Amino acid sequence: TERALGEAIGRDYVALYFPPASKTKMDELVGNLRIALRGRIDGLPWMGAATKQEAQAKLANFSVKVGYPDKWRDYTALQITPGDLIGNVERAGRFEWDYRRNRMGGPVDKAEWGMTPQTVNAYYNSVKNEIVFPAAILQPPFFDPDADPAVNYGGIGGVIGHEISHGFDDQGRKSDGKGVLRDWWTAQDAAKFEAQAVKLGAQYEAYTFEGLPGVKINGRASMGENIGDLGGVLISLDAYHTSLGGKPAPVLDGYSGDQRFFLGWGQVWRTLFRTEALRQQLVSDPHSPGQIRAINPLRNVDAWYKAFDVKPGDAQYLAPADRVRIW
Repeated sequence: TERALGEAIGRDYVALYFPPASKTKMDELVGNLRIALRGRIDGLPWMGAATKQEAQAKLANFSVKVGYPDKWRDYTALQITPGDLIGNVERAGRFEWDYRRNRMGGPVDKAEWGMTPQTVNAYYNSVKNEIVFPAAILQPPFFDPDADPAVNYGGIGGVIGHEISHGFDDQGRKSDGKGVLRDWWTAQDAAKFEAQAVKLGAQYEAYTFEGLPGVKINGRASMGENIGDLGGVLISLDAYHTSLGGKPAPVLDGYSGDQRFFLGWGQVWRTLFRTEALRQQLVSDPHSPGQIRAINPLRNVDAWYKAFDVKPGDAQYLAPADRVRIW
């Protein structure tokens, strides 16, 4: 049913679980993320003016899709007969085949979604230079329209920032704002990027896991996802500060705004693994395990040290010279 009638189900899902107020809040949050990344690119000390100009052009051309498609797919030509499972499956397959075939040779539909609204996931598409966030991911622990903004920025804000950062990670940086594979980096800036990426990868490869001797994170294979996490946190933290409009963040339940932001990031990645499942992830998944995603990006963020008074000698402390700053 999901495969055959994805957007039809999605339309009902949105009506039930994704009110207009949620989309409005998400649109505002995404706007602040774009402002934040624009500022971060301008302020990068290691990147030259020519590369910065190209990066800004790519960011300006980003397409953002939140919640659900602007235009729903029309299923009126698909006949669904109660009690006829096999026939329904056959007709759905034929309907999909005709839909794809009729589009061959035509223009790319930039409004089309690669996921349904009821999918708990998100993605960056380098060919279209777009980020897509289905309605179903816009729920706790990622997003709660009634939650403290700091927690939302730490949660869904960091995840959206992660997807935006994919446009500028080790693979995304190879295409421009039009989705064309083109080297828009100076040789000097590319070398500086690569040096920081290798340094970040080494941090992840240093982790060990109980019961899995010799099994580690592959820093190169997970590079894009790790860059995305670090960039996502930094971009979203700046966006959260922008959302305050120059006012100090309130202290809630004894926690400062930045503390709640980092807690929001951490709770997104709370994970329990069986040893066998963890092994499988480490050897086959480009994403680092959740418990590592929760903490390692923060070890590279100066504001995290200030928020929780992390000092030399603490288990997660990284000396300033060892902290990675890419975006």
